[in-house]
Amino acid sequence: MSNELTGAKVLAKMLHDYGVTDIFHVPAVLRTTMAELETISNIRRIHAHGEASAAYMADGYARASGRPGVCAAQIIGALNLAAGLRDAWLAKSPVIALTGGRDQATKFKKAYQEVDDIPAFEPVTKLNATVDSANRFPDMLNQAFRVAVSGSPGPVHLQFKGNEGQVDQESFDETIPTSIDASISSVPPYRPRPDIVQIQKAMDIINNAKKPILVVGGGVRWSKAGDLIDEISKKLKIPVATSLNGKDVINSTNPLNVGVVGTYSRGSANKSVLAADLAIFIGTDLGGMVTNFWTIPKIGIKAIHIDIDPEVLGRNYPLEVGIMADAKMALTEMMKFADEAMVEKRISWVEEVQGYCRDWYNEFRPLLQSDNIPIRPERVCHDLSLNLPDNSFVVVDTGHGGMWMGGMFDLKSSGQSYIRSAGHLGWAFPASLGVKCAVPDRPVVCFTGDAGFWYHIAEVETAVRWGINAVIVVNNNGAGNQSKRGFDRVYGGTQTDKAREMWTFNNVNFAQIAKHMGAESIRVENPKDFTPALQKAIALNKCVILDVVTDVDALAPLAYTV
Repeated sequence: MSNELTGAKVLAKMLHDYGVTDIFHVPAVLRTTMAELETISNIRRIHAHGEASAAYMADGYARASGRPGVCAAQIIGALNLAAGLRDAWLAKSPVIALTGGRDQATKFKKAYQEVDDIPAFEPVTKLNATVDSANRFPDMLNQAFRVAVSGSPGPVHLQFKGNEGQVDQESFDETIPTSIDASISSVPPYRPRPDIVQIQKAMDIINNAKKPILVVGGGVRWSKAGDLIDEISKKLKIPVATSLNGKDVINSTNPLNVGVVGTYSRGSANKSVLAADLAIFIGTDLGGMVTNFWTIPKIGIKAIHIDIDPEVLGRNYPLEVGIMADAKMALTEMMKFADEAMVEKRISWVEEVQGYCRDWYNEFRPLLQSDNIPIRPERVCHDLSLNLPDNSFVVVDTGHGGMWMGGMFDLKSSGQSYIRSAGHLGWAFPASLGVKCAVPDRPVVCFTGDAGFWYHIAEVETAVRWGINAVIVVNNNGAGNQSKRGFDRVYGGTQTDKAREMWTFNNVNFAQIAKHMGAESIRVENPKDFTPALQKAIALNKCVILDVVTDVDALAPLAYTV
């Protein structure tokens, strides 16, 4: 390679200096930069089979590592990459997307494969910018990292001039600084502190509340404030409900953990939040899912909300106190004003919510321990709760997968992690590959259904090729049966055989397919075989497809409401 300093050399070095270990891409994009990476770093350039998959891999990487995940595609694949960023946008995940783009010299001349992709990225990014000169590489990449990780995290997009981003071949002005800002390499780079007067006001209300409940979300996870949630809940005897994004903030061994609240939820959590007289929202934007479309809790409950994004404070629920702050900083200050002398009056409240938890387990225990064949998904979730290693990382799809695992799966250890799709079926499998790249020494277990697995099944080959050794549990019922209720409804309660064509598939042995693609595979048809199969799959330390044949008529429970 030439000794001339080029944009490619600058970009490659900066990515290396920022600690990037993997780039998930569909070629060809920034080819010269990709080649330069070989000379200066061990960054893996993981070639996926689809742009959306690459974005999901980068998203999983970001959520697992706390650092931006990087994905890339040439101009013809840019719209697919934008579609893949939607989940990262919804989940507030710092993904940096690099694409090829239009060249000023050929704009409006109908260049091959060219459309204006910038508008497509606008709804799913915090920063959406063009890079038309190699001399802009340093400041634009630094800004991309800064925006991705700051405040409420989220995706950014840089479009490089040229259908493959050939602007990276341009010479670079050596007088321009090319240093990175190490302080913006991970979430959170800045921790805004709360207004102490507002903290005192909030704690006066909390200390005197008879039936308070904490509702915590993904912002607590990004802030790494789970220990403080655990501490303040125990100190003040306040039950804790979580969003799906905050599920691993507090483990199931805390007797005050009532479960996931909202739509994909556990009944004990919904009952507890509805029975509370004070809701303390921390690190959640109070969207439709965590509140079951603003019915849990009821609008009008006495509420306190703490979030790093001031725009969400008071947006969906009127507040007694709204506090703009990093969750960890706010909780640290809250602990200083926590009055343990006031907790005696909450004994009956704690007993009430623990009763809801016992009632939930008693109701679902027959399904959690069911020996039925075909296998009940509840049994799969329960066995995962009991048998996953203490340092495992669990990645879960949306739809029924999100409902089963959100409500039925318990994290037994604070060393376990959990992330889930923010709405895109099929996200979990490629995302789990990104997670494994970020945390290669931890067991990574994905839970998806056959409907989700079909979306990106080609990435089995990617996992094998790159030695990405995740365990993929496929809840295989030959259907996307979350749709069953909806079609039952529109067909008046009894579906026709023609109706079932719209949500069922052929029965397929994924274990056989995976084996032909080079992966390890195990097919499970008896519930008693699942635990040993799971243990074997984890011990193999390879990409393993665990094909679990389940009951097509098993439907996840709907959210508890009043």
